[in-house]
Amino acid sequence: MSAEFIGLLAAYLAVLLAVAPFLGRYIRAAMENPQSRLTAWGRPLERGIYRLAGIDPQAEMGWQRYALAVLAFNIVGIAAVYALQRLQGVLPLNPAGLGAVAPDSALNTAISFVTNTNWQGYGGESTMSYLTQMLALTVQNFVSAATGIAVLFALVRGLARHCSTTVGNFWADMVRCTLYVLLPLSLVLALALVSQGVIQNFSPYQEVQTLAGQTQTLAMGPVASQESIKLLGTNGGGFFNANSSHPYENPTALANFLEMLAILAIPAALCFSFGEMVGSRRQGIAILAAMTLLFGAFALSAGYFEQQPNPMAAQAGASVSGGNMEGKETRFGIAATSLFATVTTAASCGAVNGMHDSFTAMGGLTPMLLMQLGEVVFGGVGSGLYGMLACAILAVFIAGLMIGRSPEYLGKKIEAHDMKMVSIVILATPLLVLGGTALAVSVAAGQAGVLNPGIHGFSEILYALSSAANNNGSAFAGLSANTPFYNVLLGAAMWFGRFAIIVAVLALAGSLAAKRRLPAGPASMPTTGPLFVTLLIGAVLMVGALTYVPALALGPVAEHLMR
Repeated sequence: MSAEFIGLLAAYLAVLLAVAPFLGRYIRAAMENPQSRLTAWGRPLERGIYRLAGIDPQAEMGWQRYALAVLAFNIVGIAAVYALQRLQGVLPLNPAGLGAVAPDSALNTAISFVTNTNWQGYGGESTMSYLTQMLALTVQNFVSAATGIAVLFALVRGLARHCSTTVGNFWADMVRCTLYVLLPLSLVLALALVSQGVIQNFSPYQEVQTLAGQTQTLAMGPVASQESIKLLGTNGGGFFNANSSHPYENPTALANFLEMLAILAIPAALCFSFGEMVGSRRQGIAILAAMTLLFGAFALSAGYFEQQPNPMAAQAGASVSGGNMEGKETRFGIAATSLFATVTTAASCGAVNGMHDSFTAMGGLTPMLLMQLGEVVFGGVGSGLYGMLACAILAVFIAGLMIGRSPEYLGKKIEAHDMKMVSIVILATPLLVLGGTALAVSVAAGQAGVLNPGIHGFSEILYALSSAANNNGSAFAGLSANTPFYNVLLGAAMWFGRFAIIVAVLALAGSLAAKRRLPAGPASMPTTGPLFVTLLIGAVLMVGALTYVPALALGPVAEHLMR
């Protein structure tokens, strides 16, 4: 393990954990306190939006109505994004004259951005016009992130309230989250990225002469504005095909650090928002501690394996000193690329600054397993924490069975219906990943997209389904996935991996909100100390080990042992 990587990881966690408490308090005030002085600047605009849309922010919803609002809003979003892609050839702000996107690719992309996955089977600068990038993709980066945060707050209200039939107002949650949290943070980050050299313009593509005397076309566009929300919203869709390894998206070491910080800033902060809403900051700190310990372990694993020499290069007689630099930008190096890969797959963010397909076998296993754990190690904005809270309920349920206590979490008795919803949250994505992988490797259309036959080709398919069903969006990139088969298969995995979980989480929120909050007693299990943190980590790893270890043994583990 290099001192450079250890130092970078320590600096990253120090800054992240220093920022999180303040941001968490602000988010809680923005979402839960309409009279907060922190949001006074946007209150006239907020009221105007409510009047224009005919929203009564005081009219709360039961979980069924909240879920219907979520589904209806996102179905309309899919239709809008699909239409903009199909019509972009006749719409303005298209200086490169790009034509309509193919129907299957347009549908896959629409589902991808609406579900906060941002899987891209296309090259952004050669497929999407400026208008499509802004009005379709960037807008969905905002509202898909806001959807995840809104659902989280509905669940936390269920834990914080008692004898209640409502979990909030979806429309008010969306407005407040977008207006007070995502927009101002994105503006600040966009300006910071512009200062580092990220471009933001509407210029036509530029023709330049290279040092070799050849002509090269340089894509332009409003990059910084999309880049900022792609990271803060844990979206991940790059303006350019090369994503955050492109110098116009991520030009410097400082920009790279800011981008990594932006990915986990809101997920970490929401732990503090959760603690304040349930009346105990220690509850949020316990969840954050479990996330941080898991993240640190996975980061050290990725850093260690990428510092090892590539055995295939050694067999070919090439120099292997310094570790595995294949697929990595020299301006970032092994340390920053390994940490970025851990950050982006710990969150449901598909942004990448290196080629995951070129990682060592065990180095590539790290981001793959992080996604397969349900992306609860910080996870996506909102989605990571509601997934981790489901794991927390599972942990107290298992502990209750082991010691003969009635399972409770935050004073709410955990009953059969609650565990059914938790089971859906935990098991839906493994079913989609493993079932989809089995289908893809069994049919000719799935096998046709594999670039590297054999073990690594299996890993490419497993990674793609893990990324889609867990709403990450990164890829091994050795899989040719822009085909009707994969566009439909991955689109279905993205949709059900997002909204089957959301509906189950909202049903759980409704059930918990209706319960009476019981005072802690001698039989109550403490959920703030080291024992609970250990149980929570064990529950997360147990689910991942039981469901994915056989598949991982056929892919990256087998590839590692063969070398």
